[in-house]
Amino acid sequence: MDYYFKDMDSPVGRIRLIASEKGLSALLWENDNPKRIKIPSYSEKTDHPVLLETEKQLNEYFAAKRQSFSLPLHFIGTEFQKKVWEALLSIPFGETRTYGQIAKQLDNPQSQQAVGNANNKNPIAIIAPCHRVIGASGKLVGFAGGLKNKEILLKIEGYGGNQMSLWDDE
Repeated sequence: MDYYFKDMDSPVGRIRLIASEKGLSALLWENDNPKRIKIPSYSEKTDHPVLLETEKQLNEYFAAKRQSFSLPLHFIGTEFQKKVWEALLSIPFGETRTYGQIAKQLDNPQSQQAVGNANNKNPIAIIAPCHRVIGASGKLVGFAGGLKNKEILLKIEGYGGNQMSLWDDE
């Protein structure tokens, strides 16, 4: 299977979009750890239809004109990771969930740490909104794109309050 990429500028920095013929496979942060997500080699193709549509929808999201995404997604990961990432898609715009709530949603309440690990490896951030997952205390915790970007994304969605200043580098 061939993978293609397109870079775009955004309020959270430069991001790299990667897609296959099956759909969007990754959204990588500007200074992303290259080992965090295992994507086969890819080449630039700025006119790939999935990449163009993803860029359009992300720009609408950043402009506060879009609350959900309608894109074909092609998650690459383990079955458990894919279940977690699918659960992320069910978190409504402007709301948050804890790792424990996601674990319960998966009928595996003891899997909070595994949910956190899968969340960290989410290849399609923003679209599969891992930024909406917070610590049990309400703190902003763990985010591959950085806590400042997590705060920006949550503010775009109108989520705020005291939680926004309670960062914890767990």
